[in-house]
Amino acid sequence: MGLLYVVPTPVGNLEDMTFRAVRILKEADFVLAEDTRTSGILLKHFEIKAHLVSHHKFNEHGTSASVVERLKAGATAALISDAGTPGISDPGFFLVREAVSAGVTVQCLPGATAFVPALVSSGLPCDRFCFEGFLPPKKGRATRLETLKQETRTMVFYESPYRVLKTLQQFAECFGGNRRVSVCREISKIHEESVRGTLDEVTAHFKETEPRGEFVIVLEGSPEVRSIKARRQNQAGEDSRPADEKPGQAT
Repeated sequence: MGLLYVVPTPVGNLEDMTFRAVRILKEADFVLAEDTRTSGILLKHFEIKAHLVSHHKFNEHGTSASVVERLKAGATAALISDAGTPGISDPGFFLVREAVSAGVTVQCLPGATAFVPALVSSGLPCDRFCFEGFLPPKKGRATRLETLKQETRTMVFYESPYRVLKTLQQFAECFGGNRRVSVCREISKIHEESVRGTLDEVTAHFKETEPRGEFVIVLEGSPEVRSIKARRQNQAGEDSRPADEKPGQAT
């Protein structure tokens, strides 16, 4: 039985590539790439002479079966996307699921992904968060936002430069213009930038400054719902205390 490696690649700076990732790509029998042209540049930079096989969201349902058969026969494959960790808003989940179902060992290397540095540097709570990725572009978008109104955890979204302003405006309409947000663009690249403030403030910024690059939006969870839950928890704690420990009780 072979082995499938899921290998993260840099989202910007090529120095973010790990030594282990380079070694795995050099040792693999073949490398599955989202775009062989983009990945070819990366492999050439690190002097990796691996056999590249096209594997993307438009063909993965048709090619995964043959890949799994090669893995079952003893081959070692590495799965990469254009940038970041495969499976995180990129192709990868379907092949991993099929490989696991077939009993093939799957190992995912730690490495680059855009939302982690955006989240940690946002200044918003990151001990609990939910990753939403790309919102539906049209159908289902309003419904998804409605379901997130009660979300108390910090929320993380991916967005293109062409829709980021519209998305921020929709967030302000849905969650309120005073909700805090951090918008990070071009993670790990020369022009990396984070714009922080309320939704109204950050929306105003991008009305004046044309959005460029790839974006990660980190949005504060509902402070109102969070405070209500905290009060209820505190009340429940008070009610569970013995009578002689409750404040204001005569003894």
